[in-house]
Amino acid sequence: MTDVLNYPQVAKELDTQTPQEILEWALKRFDNISISFSGAEDVVLIDMATRIDPSVKVFSLDTGRLHPETYQYIERVRDHYAIEIDVLNPNAEAVRELVRQKGLFSFYKDGHKECCAVRKVGPLRDKLATLDAWITGQRRDQSEGTRDSLPVIQKDAAFSTDTNVLSKFNPLASWSSEDIWSYIRENDVPYNPLHRRGFTSIGCEPCTRAILPNQHEREGRWWWENPDEKECGLHSDNLNGPNALKVVAK
Repeated sequence: MTDVLNYPQVAKELDTQTPQEILEWALKRFDNISISFSGAEDVVLIDMATRIDPSVKVFSLDTGRLHPETYQYIERVRDHYAIEIDVLNPNAEAVRELVRQKGLFSFYKDGHKECCAVRKVGPLRDKLATLDAWITGQRRDQSEGTRDSLPVIQKDAAFSTDTNVLSKFNPLASWSSEDIWSYIRENDVPYNPLHRRGFTSIGCEPCTRAILPNQHEREGRWWWENPDEKECGLHSDNLNGPNALKVVAK
């Protein structure tokens, strides 16, 4: 059934709800919906969602440049929750051409967006084209410049098309890092062992490093770039204007 979804109105209504209530609303409204999984926030969402629907769909991006600990962690989560995880890979020819022309570490000179476009955004775009909605672990306090006004539900301005309006849920938008780790400890949720070594926001191995005490959690990502450029393209709609008031949603 197709109807009109007023995103700002629904976001306002859901903003007072718990992440579990937002997830339940999302999973009841959309059958064709999936959780994007990579880090601590995402596994919290998986833990919450599997209590609502044990067969919830999950996908993860394998850029080919992840830490060994991250690959092992993906399998640990798969086994812990007895779920399928759709691991997405970049187009091999696109990766080969980028490396042939610019080498393996061009992002240190040219910025990370070109490499992310090949290794992350391309596979994500292909995946999202098959979905009606997706769920992310974004939080408002992760980036003051790009995520501080993040709604709990939005039209995905970056990946919606004329034929597929994509809804995007951010159930943890109002949570802090402390909230995330309190939930992980209290519910014995598995987490990436790199967190024990000072890694707070974990991406590809060449573009992620541990942070020092009192540094912002995302300062370890693309540390050679300006803070307001630290979106890889997965959430580039954070840099765009407000969403349309009404769109068609399935």
